[in-house]
This record gives sequence, C-alpha cells and structure tokens, in this order.
Amino acid sequence: MHPRFASAIINGLLIGLTAVSLFPLLWMLSVSFMPAGAAGTFPPPLLPAAPTLANYRELFLRAGMLRFLLNSLGLAAAVTGCSLALNTMAGYAFAKLRFAGRERLFRILLGALVIPGQVAMMPLFLLLKPLHLLNSYGGVIVPGMAGIFGIYLVREYARSIPDELLEAARVDSAGEFRIFASIIVPLLRPVLVSLAILSFLGCWNDFMWPLIVLTDARLQTLPVALAALAREHGQDSELMMAGSVVTILPVLALFLALQKQYIQGLLLGSVKE
Repeated sequence: MHPRFASAIINGLLIGLTAVSLFPLLWMLSVSFMPAGAAGTFPPPLLPAAPTLANYRELFLRAGMLRFLLNSLGLAAAVTGCSLALNTMAGYAFAKLRFAGRERLFRILLGALVIPGQVAMMPLFLLLKPLHLLNSYGGVIVPGMAGIFGIYLVREYARSIPDELLEAARVDSAGEFRIFASIIVPLLRPVLVSLAILSFLGCWNDFMWPLIVLTDARLQTLPVALAALAREHGQDSELMMAGSVVTILPVLALFLALQKQYIQGLLLGSVKE
C-alpha cells in the first residue's frame, strides 16, 4: 500500500472518530441556545432556528446557578491547592527520603487503592461528625486534601530524579525544605500539572459526597444543584443543556490554560546532565 494512501486512510479514520466524539458536545451547545421545547421536535434540529440566551438567563437569574458555580469553583480550587501541596510532599518523601517502614507503609497505601470510595463514606462521615465539619466546606475539602493515587503519581515521577543531584545540594549546605522547593518542585512540574487537572476534575464532578455532607441548600455545589433543578424541570431539555454547558466550561478553560505548560513541562522539565 502506498504510504500516502495509508496516511490518508488513518487521517480519515481519526477525523471520523473525532467528529463522532465531538458531535454530542456540539449538539448540547446548540440545544442550549434553542427556545423551550424546540429540541423535542422530530427530527430534532441540529442548529437553533432562533438562537436565544433565555435558558442561561433562567439559570442565573431565577435558578441562582451563579452561587452554586462559585461554590464549586472555590471548593475545587481549595482541594486542588491542598492536594498539590500534600501529595507532592508525601510522594517526594516516599521516593527520596529514608525512614523506618517506608516501603511497608507505601504497600499498605497501595492496597487501600482497591477499596471503593463509597465504602469509606460512612466511616468518613462518622469521623467528621465529632469534628463539626458536617454541613460545611471543610467537610468537602478535608477528605480531598490528599489521595493515594496522587501520592503514587508523584512518587513514581520523583524516583526518576537522580540521587546525585540531591546529594550535591546537601553538600552545598542546602536544607531539605530548600531542596524540595528549589529543585524537586520545578522538576515535578509535568506531573504536578497532571495532578492539578485530576484533582480539580475529581472535586468538580463529585456528586455523592457533597450531597451527603452539605445539607444547606446555599452551600450546594453545581452538580448537586443541577440534579435538583432536573427534578423540577426534567422535561426542559434546553435548560438542562445550558446547565451542562456551564458545568463543562470551567473544566475546559482549565485544560486549555494548562495545556501549553503541560507540553513545555514534558519538554523542559527533565533533568539536564
């Protein structure tokens, strides 16, 4: 087979798969600009005949989605910041610092990965109750401050950093905190960007735990508020699609903002000999 012909087939397949993947998202965006009831016709229209912002006005003016959007943004940002700090320090310690029981403790942590998160919700709820963290943002932030997968991710990446680099810094009288802040963190930039995206997505999309912990309607996150809105306006597909667009936009903006840094980190974040 001629190389150009083979390349054309592969590119055509990739374009087709991309179109299939993007079509539901693009149709969701299109429906969000349709007037009420327009998406329920048969066959359903692909584009709005008369684009309108009425669904978004309904969301923010009458349903109060701005409050829930800000709640989710604040919680996701706080969890991401805490997760980056704690997971990075713990992963570095397991990778490069020697202490008694290090390998045994890490194996126990890895074993806990197989436990479903739903199983731990009841013990976690009972632990947070005497700490008076229920029905507060602390009850959402504290469980997400560190994660086993995040520690594992940082540890595996940190193990690729040569020990000679750290020993040279110690010979130059650099303290452990300075080594961590000035050497380790810059070298971990690629994995930290990935961890930030994963942490933000995990908190942003979390539905069950905020539903359990936050009983005050004013403290609800966006996914919980949208679920409550769906119970009231389940037949209003256009309004639900507008809510879905609002849910996706911050995540998409985060990825686009960090994409360039992620690629640069992969190219420039390696150890230079």
